Amino acid sequence: MAVTIKDVAKRVNISVATVSRVINNKGYISDEKRIAVEKAIKELNYKPQRVHGYATKWIKTIGLILPDIYNMYYIPVFTWFGR
Repeated sequence: MAVTIKDVAKRVNISVATVSRVINNKGYISDEKRIAVEKAIKELNYKPQRVHGYATKWIKTIGLILPDIYNMYYIPVFTWFGR
């Protein structure tokens, strides 16, 4: 079973949010906690999942299936989606 960010947080006895701040290098974290988290990450061989952004961010792509792209009726549809 893969090691999760929760496992790292448990090992260091801190919150998942603090571990996330260390991984993403965002916000203030004391040097002591940063070193402890980095050590736990190495010991547990934790690999962050970089795909998580797709679950939380909007992807502005849409697909259209049309019976006839040469029909003049669909031109306003294309221009509306092209904004």
